[in-house]
Amino acid sequence: MPRSARSARFTLHPDFSVGPVDPRLFGSFVEHLGRCVYTGIHEPGHPAADEDGLRTDVLELVRELGVTAVRYPGGNYVSGHRWEDGVGPVDERPRRLDLAWRSTETNRFGLSEFMAFLRKLGPQAQPMMALNLGTRGVAEAMELLEYANHPAGTELAERRIAHGDKDPFGIGLWCLGNEMDGTWQIGHKTAEEYGRLAGETARAMRLIDPGLELVVCGSSNRAMETFAAWEATVLAETYDAVDHISLHAYYEETDDDRDSFLASAVDMEAFIEAVVATCDHVGARLKTSKKITLSFDEWNVWYQRRPHPHPVEDWQEAPRLLEDVYTVTDAVVFGSLLIALLRHADRVKVACLAQLVNVIAPIMTEPGGPAWRQTTFFPFAQASRYGRGEVLDVRVDAPAYETRRFGEVPLLHATAVRGEDGAVTVFAVNRGRSEALPLDVTLHGLGLSRVVEHSALADADPEARNTLAEPERVTPHAVDGTTLRDGSLHAVLEPLSWNVIRLA
Repeated sequence: MPRSARSARFTLHPDFSVGPVDPRLFGSFVEHLGRCVYTGIHEPGHPAADEDGLRTDVLELVRELGVTAVRYPGGNYVSGHRWEDGVGPVDERPRRLDLAWRSTETNRFGLSEFMAFLRKLGPQAQPMMALNLGTRGVAEAMELLEYANHPAGTELAERRIAHGDKDPFGIGLWCLGNEMDGTWQIGHKTAEEYGRLAGETARAMRLIDPGLELVVCGSSNRAMETFAAWEATVLAETYDAVDHISLHAYYEETDDDRDSFLASAVDMEAFIEAVVATCDHVGARLKTSKKITLSFDEWNVWYQRRPHPHPVEDWQEAPRLLEDVYTVTDAVVFGSLLIALLRHADRVKVACLAQLVNVIAPIMTEPGGPAWRQTTFFPFAQASRYGRGEVLDVRVDAPAYETRRFGEVPLLHATAVRGEDGAVTVFAVNRGRSEALPLDVTLHGLGLSRVVEHSALADADPEARNTLAEPERVTPHAVDGTTLRDGSLHAVLEPLSWNVIRLA
């Protein structure tokens, strides 16, 4: 049959792949910001709180979400953070001003409580610890590492044991500061200043544990005036001592330009490819075969330009900050960002959805009340569950539409992952706002015989969302009519939809 002019297609073959998915691609982020920690994951006295004050309803949802690496404790917060404030007897911990978010930090939740939270999530949840290289430096980083990871026999290790944590935490992944190029950052530095400090810190930490994985700060975002020059300067100082470089990106609809918003992943993919090129250029200059990989440790849809719905006074405890409520449109863009990360799994080895609960998050809670899933919860949970394995190379042939920001953009954004059992999952977004998109996928050498499931997140109302009043207004639904015959998959993608097609 001749292919429709408005249909999309691609071919899958096991010999053509991008690379394996590191499970840490499905990481998240817990920062002492707003209600992420307090009344988010930690609320003593809540009907669902356990003996440690952790909300068991939230723990259950985080397990369902499938989160792996969890970055902590910031974020902007970390550049004024004193790690000692969050250890030891809770009643003896000091209250501090958090200058980053102009809040009061009680420190009732700290390092030990965070590690207890991860243990209760299960072995898939691993810590990703961020260090304060804004107002502190090499000595404090070494002290925190010794406190957290050294078994026993030193003052700091024995202090941890006296605090009730006999076993070392075994934290293997560390961030050397946060967004140090940003003028908003406490202790903001030039690339030269930060690169020297990060290199010194990394080499000192490796004297304690040579096997650590270290993430050096890249640009805060691609729009920074110093983007790429910052990465090149910092890597020249740290290339031999670090493993990953960070990327941060947030997207929102602006100027009523929904078509460009739906194409946000075009920017994310260009960002990834530019950082890879910069890393490899520095490696070539240094004449080394070592490859720096990427930690995309902050990403999400975040409406930074919208008026704040909750008036907040300075120095409140756990104020309602950054509590975006996500629509179906947001979830489709969010799913497309996940596809962008998977399409670059050969170099993106860590990624952290910012954040986990309440603050631009897939999970929302009400103090003393319930927890529920935002629309963005579902693409993440499905990608984490079915996106493990080898990413297959997907070259899309699809009709395009015009955008103000990116010019012509394909209506289809897609990737596919082959699991260890040989099953293949296709993740696909139809960016078209009004028309369904037929999809034909030619399958070679994959041994696939049936469609297990085609699920879609879409709605007649693109503004539909889940709220406290209607927590299940939006959920994925089954799509009928998807077939696999004679080595070809045939599906129809609803307008403005996130799709998961599982093949066995």
